Amino acid sequence: MTFMTILSTYELGNHLADPNWVILDCRFWLSDAERGEREYLETHVPGAVYVHLDRDLSGPVIQGITGRHPLPAVEAVAETFSGLGIGPGVQVVAYDDAGGALAAARAWWMLRWLGHSAVAVLNGGWRLWQKEGRLVRAGVEKNPPGGFQPRPRPELLISAGQVEKLRLDPTYRVLDSRSVERFRGENETIDPVAGHIPGAVSAPFAVNLQPDGRFRSKESLRSRFKRVMGDVPAEKGIFYCGSGVTAAHNILALEYAGLGEARLYAGSWSEWITDPNRPVEKSLPHIS
Repeated sequence: MTFMTILSTYELGNHLADPNWVILDCRFWLSDAERGEREYLETHVPGAVYVHLDRDLSGPVIQGITGRHPLPAVEAVAETFSGLGIGPGVQVVAYDDAGGALAAARAWWMLRWLGHSAVAVLNGGWRLWQKEGRLVRAGVEKNPPGGFQPRPRPELLISAGQVEKLRLDPTYRVLDSRSVERFRGENETIDPVAGHIPGAVSAPFAVNLQPDGRFRSKESLRSRFKRVMGDVPAEKGIFYCGSGVTAAHNILALEYAGLGEARLYAGSWSEWITDPNRPVEKSLPHIS
């Protein structure tokens, strides 16, 4: 069986010794970029290899041009994924300590963007794995090189210029994955400019999760996304966040709900505001 959206701790537990599975520990904290790796070294899911958001899942930041977590070059990503043991026929499972939002869903999206569909996020993540008292291990783990073969899917990406053209088009929907407060321009503590892209609606990624960190039911997620997207189909949905990380969580939830694949504005808000000519809006009604 191939897992392409999420999978349970029970299902992962049954495959810990499977040589055709690769487990990615993606724990990361914006406030302390090395904390995730430190905690991985202390304890992690057996067989998991560590993936760093800044080093492995992002390219170089160019001040005044890119956002905080730009996508790396395809060749660089392919080399990274190969080094993690990912190749044809491999089932990948990614987890973090934030319900998939930092940065397991980013790894999930990047693998799909490069044509590897056999990838899923662990439902409930590291917190649920620990809570259930499942097996853990310490130290560094490595996999044999996987020979990853990228097959880019450019249709999953959208640029700032395209967002500018489509943000007021009623046949498209731009969705902001950040908190309602940041959407409104309130309590902005990360980026130098507060607000949101004019024409966007608020769709905080956190609404996808139950209090225990697991995803809400498919039925509940379908209802949620139909409310925020209206009659706009998934392929005309454009998700962004602060830097292209938590927006992938909404894209994952949309796919898990069975509604299809949306597009990612990977540069997101932190890229949008690098150009003072791009419009900014604050304190408008939102839909969550």
